[in-house]
Amino acid sequence: MQKIARPPKFRSRNKTHYRIAHWPIWITVFFLAPGPLVFHLFAHGFSRYTALWLAGVVAATGIAGLCGQLPGVEPQPYIILFNEDRPNPLYRKICYTTAWGEMIAYAVLNLAGLLDAFVTGKWHLQQIYTYAYFPVAGVVWLFGALGALPRVKASTRYEGDERRFFYAALWTTGPAQGILGLLWVLLPRTRWADGTKLAIFGGMLVALASLALRGLLPRTLPIVPEYAGQVLTE
Repeated sequence: MQKIARPPKFRSRNKTHYRIAHWPIWITVFFLAPGPLVFHLFAHGFSRYTALWLAGVVAATGIAGLCGQLPGVEPQPYIILFNEDRPNPLYRKICYTTAWGEMIAYAVLNLAGLLDAFVTGKWHLQQIYTYAYFPVAGVVWLFGALGALPRVKASTRYEGDERRFFYAALWTTGPAQGILGLLWVLLPRTRWADGTKLAIFGGMLVALASLALRGLLPRTLPIVPEYAGQVLTE
C-alpha cells in the first residue's frame, strides 16, 4: 500500500519569518542560473562580475518578494487546496523552471566531468561548463516554458503529486553536489581520487533518488485527493 502524506498545516497568511526564510532560497536559485559564471567562482574565487550578478539577483528577488511574486514569499499561500484546478501564476513557472534546469544541468555536467577525468586522466570541466551548460539547462528550461515540468504546468491541479517530484529532485541533487564539493577540496587530482569522487557522487544520486521515490525523504510523499481538501489553520 502506497504511503501518503498527512494534510499539511496551512495559514491564511504567511508569517514574516516564513517569507524571509524563503527569500535566500530563490537568491540561490537565480544566482546559480549562469553555470559558467558559478564554475569560475568555485575555480578562481569571487570576481567583480560575480559580485555584480549577486547584487542584481538580491535586488530583483527582493523586489519580487515584496510584491509577493516568489513561491513561499507571498503574503498568503497560493496553494490552499491541493489538487484544486487553479491557474499557475507566471512567477511560479519561472522560479520552478529555473530550479529544474539547474538541478539537472549541474548533476549531469558534474557526472560527465568526473567520468571524463577518470577515463582520460585529465580535467575538462571548465570546457564542459562553457560549452554544455546552457544547451543542457536550456533544453530543460524549454520544457518548462512549454509547461511540461512538475510545478510549472498551466494548472495547479496535480500539485499533490508534482511537489513530491520537485523535492525528490532537490533531495537527490542537492546533498550529492554538496558532498562532491567537499570531496573536491579534500581529495587530490589523481586517477584513483577521481574514481572515488565518481563512485561516491554516482552512488549518492542513485541512493537518494531511491529514498525519495519511496517517500522516505521530506515532502516526497503524495497528497491524495481525499486529503487534499482539508485546510488547516494555526
